[in-house]
Amino acid sequence: MQASVKWVDGDTFIGRSDSGHNVVFDAGSDSAAPSPMEMVLMSAGCCSSVDVVSILKKAKQDFDNVEVKLSGERAETAPRVFTKINLHFVVTGRGVSEKHLARAVQLSAEKYCSVALMLDKAVEITHSHEVVESEAK
Repeated sequence: MQASVKWVDGDTFIGRSDSGHNVVFDAGSDSAAPSPMEMVLMSAGCCSSVDVVSILKKAKQDFDNVEVKLSGERAETAPRVFTKINLHFVVTGRGVSEKHLARAVQLSAEKYCSVALMLDKAVEITHSHEVVESEAK
């Protein structure tokens, strides 16, 4: 896997993946785009969400929304690395099994999510979840 990051102007950069996708980063106070650390946090959430959705589909759970709410704590001094990250999954559907959701989150955390597993070497990562019942179709 390869990628490149090119400076645009000020504190704005564009990352380009080997697959040809572009992502804008903002490392300063311009807030033109997410910061690199925000991207790391969102990457962990996306990676784990892919797993949870896939596992819930295989378990034939009737859901129509999966959202992961991410919170991260960072060190007070440089380098301001993450010290703690929590991934809180909210799954909305009809009769979604809390047991299936708990298992999907656990499998992602312990086996499948390469981003979170990599970060787990240096960051305390926790997971939580809830099921929200939606109205019948």
